[in-house]
Amino acid sequence: MIGHTLAASGAPEFVFTVLSVWRDAIHPTINLSQADPKCDLDYVPGAMRTQTVRAAISNSFGFGGQNASVVVKKYL
Repeated sequence: MIGHTLAASGAPEFVFTVLSVWRDAIHPTINLSQADPKCDLDYVPGAMRTQTVRAAISNSFGFGGQNASVVVKKYL
């Protein structure tokens, strides 16, 4: 965790997403103490998981309504 970088938050988020795909790393969901049993997601609590990652999405939401998403896909 690096904290909030305000207007520059999209750039490091993009870099971290690219690195996750490149290194086949799934980062943990922080502060997850109990998963909702009605929400059937593959949570990654506690520690990073190494698994084949072919694509990832990064969403950025700004206070002023500026929103952006980027999809990163592994190119073989």
